[in-house]
Amino acid sequence: MDKPSPPPDWHTLPADEVLAVQKSQPRGLSAAEAEARLGRHGPNRLAEAPPVPLWRRVARQFNNLLILVLLAAAAITVGLGHGLDAAVILAVVLLNVTIGLVQEGKAERALAAIRALLDPRAQVWRDGHLVETDAAHLVPGDVVQVSAGDRVPADVRWLRAHELRIDESALTGESVPVGKGVEPVDAGAELGDRRSMGYAGTLVTAGLGVGVVVATGMRTEMGRIGHLLQSVGETTTPLVRQMAQMGRWITLAVLAAAALLFGYGWGVRGLPAMDTFMAAVGLAVAAIPEGLPAILSVTLAIGVQRMAQRRAIVRQLPAVETLGCVTVIGSDKTGTLTRNEMTAQTVVLAGGVVQVEGSGYAPQGALLRDGTPLQPAELWREAPALLALAEGAALCNDAELVPTDEGDWRLSGDPTEGALLTLAMKAGLEPARLREEHPRVAVLPFESERRLMATAHTDGDGTWRVWVKGAPEAVLARCAQALGPDGAPVPLDGAWWHAQAEAQAAEGRRVLAVATAAWPAGQPLTHEAIERGLTLVGLVGLIDPPRPEAVVALEQCRQAGIRVIMITGDHVVTARAIATQLGLGAQPRALAGHAIEAMDEAALRRAVREVDVFARAAPQHKLRLVRALQAEGHVVAMTGDGVNDAPALKAADVGVAMGHKGTEAAKQAAAMVLTDDNFATLAHAVEEGRTVYDNLRKVVTFLLPINGGESISLLIAVLFGLALPIAPVQILWVNMVSSIALAMVLAFEPTEADVMRRPPRPPREPMLTGFVLWRVALVSALFAAGIFGVYQRALEAGHEPALAQTLAVNTLVAMEIFYLFSVRYLKAPSFTWVGVRGTPRVLAAVAAACALQAAFTYAPFMNAWFGSAPLPLPWLTVSAAAGVAVLLVLELEKALLRRHRR
Repeated sequence: MDKPSPPPDWHTLPADEVLAVQKSQPRGLSAAEAEARLGRHGPNRLAEAPPVPLWRRVARQFNNLLILVLLAAAAITVGLGHGLDAAVILAVVLLNVTIGLVQEGKAERALAAIRALLDPRAQVWRDGHLVETDAAHLVPGDVVQVSAGDRVPADVRWLRAHELRIDESALTGESVPVGKGVEPVDAGAELGDRRSMGYAGTLVTAGLGVGVVVATGMRTEMGRIGHLLQSVGETTTPLVRQMAQMGRWITLAVLAAAALLFGYGWGVRGLPAMDTFMAAVGLAVAAIPEGLPAILSVTLAIGVQRMAQRRAIVRQLPAVETLGCVTVIGSDKTGTLTRNEMTAQTVVLAGGVVQVEGSGYAPQGALLRDGTPLQPAELWREAPALLALAEGAALCNDAELVPTDEGDWRLSGDPTEGALLTLAMKAGLEPARLREEHPRVAVLPFESERRLMATAHTDGDGTWRVWVKGAPEAVLARCAQALGPDGAPVPLDGAWWHAQAEAQAAEGRRVLAVATAAWPAGQPLTHEAIERGLTLVGLVGLIDPPRPEAVVALEQCRQAGIRVIMITGDHVVTARAIATQLGLGAQPRALAGHAIEAMDEAALRRAVREVDVFARAAPQHKLRLVRALQAEGHVVAMTGDGVNDAPALKAADVGVAMGHKGTEAAKQAAAMVLTDDNFATLAHAVEEGRTVYDNLRKVVTFLLPINGGESISLLIAVLFGLALPIAPVQILWVNMVSSIALAMVLAFEPTEADVMRRPPRPPREPMLTGFVLWRVALVSALFAAGIFGVYQRALEAGHEPALAQTLAVNTLVAMEIFYLFSVRYLKAPSFTWVGVRGTPRVLAAVAAACALQAAFTYAPFMNAWFGSAPLPLPWLTVSAAAGVAVLLVLELEKALLRRHRR
């Protein structure tokens, strides 16, 4: 596949010049020429990477040291003659490999999702006739035609545009449909400002357009995103890195200890080589935490279930824990931090500014003048100009708002017109009834060149009422007067109204002007007729408002030490205004896409340290921003919903897509999907991610000392020429049954109270921190002392080795049980009612471990399998006393550590 070159600046060229460059005509190519070009340019579809063979994907899953350690453990277990235990270990390996295979192929799925956005059919002019053809057969130079409801089938330069509006939010992040025209635009125009262009995969919401194809397939803007996706490698999460590191440490420790043991026993003490080798094998079995990968998967899966209950669907298990060490969230604005629903916030009248409460399309919210609510029933007297503006907003309008069974409102039409309907309803009007009373008799649809729309309606007295809405500069130029506070016309103060429009725009609002005129019935409604003589009613300031819950969630992220930056395709002024409302700073620093384009990597890394808002960001900009943040050492979560977000979502440590309004491409590229499109859900997901990591660390801190105690016991026995206190098969019993049953409940531990008041965990912090290593060493020593102590005591009391080994195994399990209550709180005291009582799962696990040990000790078939022997009751109290002693020592250690920290 050829790497795409930067596209020519088609948007800067006149339409006839583009036709000349493409060697085309206004009525398209001939069928023969189109066929020839198809052979040169290839089909209009996104290229597919060759699939990875299944055998290679499976082999890739074994490129993991911990998996290799498990396979070695299985081989050793087979060598010891215990096929059942080997089967259990191999089942653990199979589980890990299966999980890895399920998570393969993100890039292919993401590309397939984008590929679906290219419409399978297109209207194209061939041999002077408009015909329908497969969109894959389009070639540069073809002339295509689109209308409302179509997707643009390729990148086109518009030749004709009649009231053409296109939703480009999936590509640019623009929150409202964009008006298109045929006039060239400046060379430096951002993607979202290229009004003369249409892009493959975007949706036509209104009007009719005819354009010449200038790019197809992988050369389109959508294809450039596809190349970005293919260039993004698979990211390695902190958990994967840490578990790999821990696997290497365990492997080195096991191999070193086994080699030293064999060398000492055979070379120094002169023990038989086979006996010494089997002792080394036993040490390896004791040291390997066979159940750790399975419990790791279960812990992550439990986190997935908890997140699903909070409306966050995790597509990749390691992403659960990675959220716990996120340091920066790069959030898309439209639909993520905002509602993606335009809302009228202010109405500027000659008598002052009216504030509009509420958000979204629900007609709930007061109209405030000087802080005092206006009563809709009294608007005709208290604010006649406001009532007139509301009437015009409802009549000069093609949108529909319909209440749903869920209690919200569904919009059909342009979001801006939907916001105007909501404003009219807040003013006490019923749009449907108003339209019945004043039927439309003429219309001048919105045109991007004139930037206004006009309608004429019967007024009930033999006259027509004309309503005009549009850009302030376009409408004000046609007005000679304005409605005064009492509803009577007054001379227009153009400078004052322009200043008001600029003030609203500076607040990040989109500004519309509404004007009116009385019209003789039957007079044609033309653009020339409304060139002058209109009466300005007022201005409306609209904005896509922040989600209230997003403001709260951002504050939670700040308390958790997580920085949030906004990355959006919207204008700088709008983005900065929304950022201020969200609390990203009183004067948040913003950077536009063209500035990002001009920066090298070093300059961009400096910028990401300080800038809070990145506006007019193209797909390649978002990807560069994610990589710059990662180069600064951050763990990055990226939220988004558009096709343009997919490369950055895939490159981020945690890509978070919106499930409701998000594109399928974004969902496939992401590691997690928020089903409610709510940024607040991400804060809950971070909390859950930190809880998962806490529980994983508790599992590791629980399991490693058990293996450490067993290993030290074996080492001591061989070094001093003593009998083994626990046989290798008994070690496997403890490791694969009792230990796993107890460790599994740690995966269900609830969230600790201060989890969202801590700073993010350093991404390079190993799982085995200094504290964890100290705790593992201390508890391993306690376990070894307990195992050897009771074993030697039983032998000195004259008991058989089988009973002494059974006592040692039961003491080991008893110490595990009491250690479980301690490890639930790594640093906090366990001698609390909640700590002693545990949770229902903890108590159930303890009961299960006791039942299993009872079978191990007293069931004849278990005695035969494992070489165990029934214990007299007094010896069981010795095992319990050893467990209590471990708990007391650890509580004393915790108290000393807390005192030291104070």
